Amino acid sequence: MRKAKDNEASFAPGGSGGLRAGRRGETGTKAAPSPRGRGKKAAPAEVKAERRTARRAPRPKVEIPEEMLSRAMEAVTPRARALWARRGLACRAPLDRTTQSMLLRQLYLAYFEEERFERAALVAEQAIALDVLPDVVHQDAARAKQATGDVDGAIAHLRLAARLGPPSRRAFHWWSLGSLYYLVGRHEEAVGALARAARWGTRDKPLYQGHMALAQIALGQPAGDLDELIDRLASVPAGNGYGRFVLGQLAFHARRWDDARQWLGAFVHRSTTGRPAMGIALRAEVEVARQMLGRIPSA
Repeated sequence: MRKAKDNEASFAPGGSGGLRAGRRGETGTKAAPSPRGRGKKAAPAEVKAERRTARRAPRPKVEIPEEMLSRAMEAVTPRARALWARRGLACRAPLDRTTQSMLLRQLYLAYFEEERFERAALVAEQAIALDVLPDVVHQDAARAKQATGDVDGAIAHLRLAARLGPPSRRAFHWWSLGSLYYLVGRHEEAVGALARAARWGTRDKPLYQGHMALAQIALGQPAGDLDELIDRLASVPAGNGYGRFVLGQLAFHARRWDDARQWLGAFVHRSTTGRPAMGIALRAEVEVARQMLGRIPSA
């Protein structure tokens, strides 16, 4: 027996349904017609079906800068933060200046936390060009410059922040400048900057006045009633956080050893166990606090 070539039925599962071309002894029996012609006629329908399938195929998802920004802000590691920030900046979708500035800040924070301060400073300077919250971005640039050891560069950025910032943030910028002057031993300039911060300040005025008193003490100038300054600062929210650094030093100079030990110890603990960026930014203050703790007489 001989099977017909190209017979559709011969390709059925398990070979079932196969047809024979003819039987012995039967004359005039014709083989089954070839289906080739029918295959050609079916081609247009198959092409249409393929086109419909192609139209129904899901399109690749377009990345949106705002979504990348959200993921960068939620990232728990600097590497992931930088990854999402770069993807947001590289999106083909329209990117407004505000979103671009916020993505650059996430990239800045990633570099800062990785202690890649030169890169962080460059990213901050890119963000400055966008002119979105320029005083805040100058603050960022100042931190990076200070971390690289470029104190004059940091001072220049802080002066610009104080000049460009709205009245509600001006006191903070003058205080930041005065704090840097104090840390690097430029106490006269520290008194001037902190006096301006105190003039602009409202709720946080006791913090600025207490810090100015520390600079005055360093210059050998009268600083007023230290106990009163301590009580005022300890009674406002500004007395927490960075305020403990100021309170501890004021208590040290007032010879209130237990208070000094408590406040300075709390400041060091909070600064070294909190957010990485904060710990890096406050390294100089932590060193000052530790040195002063070592000078407190033992009980």
